[in-house]
Order: sequence, then C-alpha cells, then structure tokens
Amino acid sequence: MSASPPPPRQRLRVVFGKRGPLVYTGNLDTLRTWERVLRRARLPLAYSHGFNPRPRLQLADALPLGISSEAELIDVWLKEPVALDGLEARLEAVAPAGLAVYSVAETALDGPALPTLVVAADYVIAVEGVSAADLGARVRDFLARARVERTRRDKTYDLRPLVHALSVTPAGALRATLSLGEAGTARPDELLDALGLSDAPAMVHRVRLHLRS
Repeated sequence: MSASPPPPRQRLRVVFGKRGPLVYTGNLDTLRTWERVLRRARLPLAYSHGFNPRPRLQLADALPLGISSEAELIDVWLKEPVALDGLEARLEAVAPAGLAVYSVAETALDGPALPTLVVAADYVIAVEGVSAADLGARVRDFLARARVERTRRDKTYDLRPLVHALSVTPAGALRATLSLGEAGTARPDELLDALGLSDAPAMVHRVRLHLRS
C-alpha cells in the first residue's frame, strides 16, 4: 500500500480575475488551469487521499459562463509553507492570458469550506441600447414589487428577496447585489429577464464576493 500524503501545513486564499477567452471556461476547466499555474510556479501542493489523489483546491463559487470577474476566490492547500512576499507576481508570471492574480493571503487550515462562506455577489451589468433613464425606471419598478415570481427547473420561486441591492451607476450600468449559497441563488440573466432586458446585449462583470464572518 502506498503511504498517505502528508497533511497540509498551509492554506492560501487567492483573489483572482477572469477575462477574455477564460470567461468561457467552466468550473472544472478553471480548476485544471489553476493546477497548471501552481505547478509551474513550483508550489508544494498538498494532495487528497484515495486511489486518485488530486491537488487540494477549492473555488468559492462557479462563475457562470460568459461573465468576467475581478473577485474570484480559490483556496490552495500546501504541504510546506511558502513565503507570501512576491507570490502574486510569481503566479501571474506563469498564468495564461486573462487570468489576473490580485492577492494571496494565508487562512486557517481548519477553517470552513470556502463555498459555505459565500452569501452574495456584486455585479456590474452594462446593457447596450438602453438609456440610464430607462434603466432607472425599470429598477424602480422592480424594487417596488413585493414579489417577483420566476421559474427555474420547473420550480417557482420569488426572485425579489434574492436581490439585496439594485441601482444604476453614474456610467449608466446596472449594479446588483445578488444572493448566493444556501439562502438561495439569483443569477444575472434571471435579473435581466425580470427587468424585461433579456433580449438586450449585456456584459456582466462580477466585482465582489461577500463572505460571512
């Protein structure tokens, strides 16, 4: 029998962004991309147990296809501690185009699983061909409604309490804080549809993930 992998001695939380062609990569491909980046950067990855050990990595939330971001989070477990000084640049130097590394911080080894911490996300949505005045009127109408019934996978739900904040920016884009996680999930495309904007071309960018304490 092969020996069990050594226990991890450090857990890092990386804030990163996705732009360009990477916005069309799904959750599994994003993890594979990070595996390659971490190996190229020669970090001492910790591995899972079992017949097919894998590097211990965990994304906070699956970013929907076609959405860019500057706020993604991934936790990385290492079998040996590494210095944080200059680590962002070290990772970016071996990252593919469109993958930006903003910060790396140490977090508790025995802390909660990253996906369980996510409660909401902020998005900026640029809608083509719709004036700021029109967007403002749609936002006011949406916020005034007590209930916004939607159907997902043949189940009816209320979108309204899942939209924590909604406004129009000075640049004429939508800014929305949408629920994520156990309390329910609201997607940007569902919000646009509820605003009557499903046919309007839109660019969605995630700017922040909210974590519970």
